[in-house]
Parts: sequence; C-alpha cells; structure tokens
Amino acid sequence: MKLAPGLHRIGNDIVALYLVVTDDGITVIDAGLPGQWHDLAKELATIGRTVGDIRGVILTHGDSDHVGFAERLRRDHGVAVYVHSADAARSRGEEKTSPAWGSLKVGPLLGFMGYSIRKGGLRATHLKEVVPVSDGDVLDLPGAPVIIGMPGHSPGSIAISVPAVDAVFVGDALTTRHVLTGAVGPAPAPFTDDPAEAIESLRRIAGLSATWVLPGHGAPWSGGVSEAIRLTTAAA
Repeated sequence: MKLAPGLHRIGNDIVALYLVVTDDGITVIDAGLPGQWHDLAKELATIGRTVGDIRGVILTHGDSDHVGFAERLRRDHGVAVYVHSADAARSRGEEKTSPAWGSLKVGPLLGFMGYSIRKGGLRATHLKEVVPVSDGDVLDLPGAPVIIGMPGHSPGSIAISVPAVDAVFVGDALTTRHVLTGAVGPAPAPFTDDPAEAIESLRRIAGLSATWVLPGHGAPWSGGVSEAIRLTTAAA
C-alpha cells in the first residue's frame, strides 16, 4: 500500500513492514513474519520492481515478528541485514527473553496469534549474519536512513529516520494498535523489556519533524512526532 511518494506499507495493523523506494533501489524496514514474503513480492510487482532492487533490510529490533523473511533475503539474494549491535544476538536466536504480557483481551490476542500462525510465525528463521549499526549511523542505502537508538523494548531497539520520505519508523518503540488488547492510538507496545526506559527513549525522536510515525503494529500515524509521543506517554 502506497502511503506517500516513495513510501509503502506491507501487511496490516497486526504486523507491518515498510519500503523506502527510490531511483537507486529499495530499503526494507523490518521483515515482518516469514509468510509476508508473498506480500512483499506482490507489492514489488505492483510498483514494477523486483527483489533485485532491494539494497538492504534494516530491523528496528531482533524479535521474531520483525526478523521474518530477512534471512531469506540475505541467504538467497545477498541482501545485507542491518540491526543494532545490542540486538544482534537476539536476531540470531541466541538470546531468549520473557517480557511481561500485561493486560489482554481474548479477541485481539486470538487475532494476533491467528494471523501470526497463518503468516508462518511458528517457523521463523533467525539470521545467520547481520551488519551491526549504532546510534547516529547514516546508512549508505536508498533514502539515506539515520539510526536512532531507542532502548527499552529491547536493548537494541532503534528508530529509523528517513527525511526523504518524511517518515520515522519506530518499530515497537510505540504502537498504534495494541496487539493484546485491540486498543488503538499511540501507546506503549506490549512485550517490552524495560517499559520505563522505552518511554524515556521517546525523547530521542522528539526533535524530528516527520509527518509519518510508522510502527510495527498499528495504523500509520500522520499526526506528527510530538503528538505521538504525548499520547504514548499519557497512555503509559
């Protein structure tokens, strides 16, 4: 789905990933669930591009519902996968975590689990190799993405600022649809390692003027960064 020139979303409000499309190629932001590979192929065909146009994948963190098809791109197509050094082990499946679930409602929980199963969430393939990134890095990829460290949801969670498409991709630094309760609007994401640190990290994107705030779960937010932070903090 095209959000704006050069900016596309794949998936839905349960699990989403994004494409930054330029004349020089494509940057994939997160890799969702393994079965969303087919959604990727469909979106590429719609815009007249192929997997060969993908120059890199950036993961906002190393959880399985963001790693998705990244290893397939790396292994079969030679696409480099970038992840913060503090989440490299998690993306390789070497680190197990058990963050608190918090409140939940049966309907949204079953919806999340059902969608995850249909899209191959039970057969996630961890990465064999990653390219580590750090806070402040500007990557030599389409759109010149800027890495912003956002520890809290995980130690190596990041936001990715891409001024070329007027967007900041926030992964699970916040959500606009809570996958366990169904609540909509900017709020803290579930399954967060350190909720207090995650809220504190929001200040790291406070100075951005991006129109689009794009989470891994929930609808695209076009109300600006400041309002997304305010509502997330209030919901906390």
